[in-house]
Amino acid sequence: MLQSIRSTTEVARGALATCLALAAFAGAQPAVAQDTSAPASLEDLIPDSAVDNPEAWAQQGTDEGVTSAEPVLAAETPIADLPAMPVAWPDDVEIEPLEPLEPEGDIQFADLLEDAPQIAFEDAEIETLSDSLVLGFPQKEPPFTERGDFVDRFEALSTIEELDNGDENVAQLAARAREDEELLATLLRVYGYYDGEIVRTIATRDAGEDSADQNPRVRFDVIPGPRYTYGAIDLGELDTATDAAELRDSFDIQPGEYLQSDTILAEQFDLDRALGETGYAFAEIDEPELLIDHDRVEGDLTMPVRPNGKYVFGGVVSDDEAFLSSRHLERIARFEPGDVYQRSLEFDLRRAITATGLVSSASVEAREIEAPQGDEPGVVAMDVSMERAELRTIAGAIGYGSEEGVRIQASWEHRNLFPPEGALRLRGILGTREQLAGVTFRKNNFGGRDKVLTVDAYASSIDTSAYDARTVALTGTYERTSTLLFQKPLAWALGGEILATDERNRIVDGVARPRQTYFIASLFGRATIDTSDSLLDPTRGFRVTGFLAPETSRTEGEQYYYLRNRVDAAYYQSVGERTVIAARAAFASIQGANLVGIAPSRRLYAGGGGSVRGYGYQSIGPKNQFMEPIGGRSLVEASLEARIGTGFFDGAVSVVPFFDLGSVSTSTTPDFDEIKMGAGVGLRYATGFGPIRVDVGVPLNPEPEDSPVAVYISLGQAF
Repeated sequence: MLQSIRSTTEVARGALATCLALAAFAGAQPAVAQDTSAPASLEDLIPDSAVDNPEAWAQQGTDEGVTSAEPVLAAETPIADLPAMPVAWPDDVEIEPLEPLEPEGDIQFADLLEDAPQIAFEDAEIETLSDSLVLGFPQKEPPFTERGDFVDRFEALSTIEELDNGDENVAQLAARAREDEELLATLLRVYGYYDGEIVRTIATRDAGEDSADQNPRVRFDVIPGPRYTYGAIDLGELDTATDAAELRDSFDIQPGEYLQSDTILAEQFDLDRALGETGYAFAEIDEPELLIDHDRVEGDLTMPVRPNGKYVFGGVVSDDEAFLSSRHLERIARFEPGDVYQRSLEFDLRRAITATGLVSSASVEAREIEAPQGDEPGVVAMDVSMERAELRTIAGAIGYGSEEGVRIQASWEHRNLFPPEGALRLRGILGTREQLAGVTFRKNNFGGRDKVLTVDAYASSIDTSAYDARTVALTGTYERTSTLLFQKPLAWALGGEILATDERNRIVDGVARPRQTYFIASLFGRATIDTSDSLLDPTRGFRVTGFLAPETSRTEGEQYYYLRNRVDAAYYQSVGERTVIAARAAFASIQGANLVGIAPSRRLYAGGGGSVRGYGYQSIGPKNQFMEPIGGRSLVEASLEARIGTGFFDGAVSVVPFFDLGSVSTSTTPDFDEIKMGAGVGLRYATGFGPIRVDVGVPLNPEPEDSPVAVYISLGQAF
């Protein structure tokens, strides 16, 4: 028990010493704490009788056995003066100094000068970008003229916008608010506001009247201040150029105009392009530097330009004469020696060489061969370096179609067997409805860029829904083609063919019709006017193609002369952001011979994926007693479809409802005795090489032999 009392006494003594020490630190009298006559400890106040019998001693009260210098205090008597209680000052207590408080990082104040713009935070115009992000514009004068574009660009780049999913908290917003504040300051400088202020506030708000949730919100008050203007503009040696005035106009920035840094980059690009397109093959432009003068509220722009002389084209020099000669490269270039140098034509030559398919890589570099002399331009040669690609190709395909049955196709090609660009191709087809063996000679860029000479000889046997033909033919064509690299507003083709063909209508139910042999010679021409914006997937513009072929045919001892002609027209119009309306019309006729004098394979038919969808290939038109199409001498077709983007797969998928109609007549002018109509819906999947097309069509006024539905799969749009 004594041990317990002593422990308790020690605890009480320690607690009292600590309290007094804190009181002394707060202002108690230090002289009392240093009194040397203070008792050594509280144990001296406890008599031995209390130790021997603590319970009996406790019942005696405090008057016996206790000697105290302290007066007895009654509970009802107020204390006038607190008695002094000497306590030894502990030597082992150290008080650490208080650290100064740092200001909170999220609290910022606009440092507004006496001549600062007029600011009214309470009347600020507000732009609410999301539930978590608000922009305030308290500056009234001068007005923030670029505010609309400024807000759009900030919204597109804001990191807080990425958090706008309902899961925001104060910590997330505070972290991203610092990034967005820097973004706002950067954007202000982009627009020429170099004294701008951004005031950031993060607060919470009730999510609803009956909700205890608190949703945080960030508000930025944007104070742009005055907008800086251009001061001095130094373009280095630009004045030494022959076309200095025109070149200076291409850099459309003048002193006194409002400063905007991304405009500087755009105008730098325009000046560089103007130099490259007006003969300055070796022009140099250093990076622009902007010196801001806050006193003048201006920025001085320095962008050293060195034109380095004007040049004209010389010749084209190949590093592999046996493969693609210099003469051939000059033929496919879109410039002549003596023409003013243009950088775009240099790039175009490199693309044209790559497009031949004969090289794996190509480079074109301008090389000075004559320096400029006074006002006389210099001359540059275009050095071409190439690496040969693999020139032999073996290709094959196996497929099945409801219109053509099983089909196996193979080919072998050497693309430069007869340099330059003389290709030889062997091909064969083995199928249930078609067999073919052929050889083709093709000379690309023959006589000029994108002009192609083709000679094709083949023997074939083909069995379609309309006829069975066995044919031997020789065809030659010279054409100017429109390519994906350079889509031309005018493309054309001239050619001729001779052929012998043994034909008959199809065998039905084992009944064979007599075969009839035709010897045919033809000349033909084709021209296309194209204003569309794409060869494979147009969205605007039109195309018109005309075909004309005077032809003679000898059969059964009779000679026939006739004229085959056809006109196709298509129009494309975008409606909104994702929809294209496409329309097509076609008219064709054969003038000058009756139907008997025209081989079945040369007659006109309708139906199929590129004609009237919902019907079989060549199934529309006059029929014989076996319900076989016999073809006609006039044709009319029309199609209308809407190509509607869906947004699926990043916008690659489109839905295409369509409606087609067509009519074939035995007369040379359409009589519209029977018009077939089809409708349906398709899907398009956009790829890098054109859309993949899947169309499902139904005939609206079918014959008994027509299928109730037809499916077409191909590459490219229907028209």
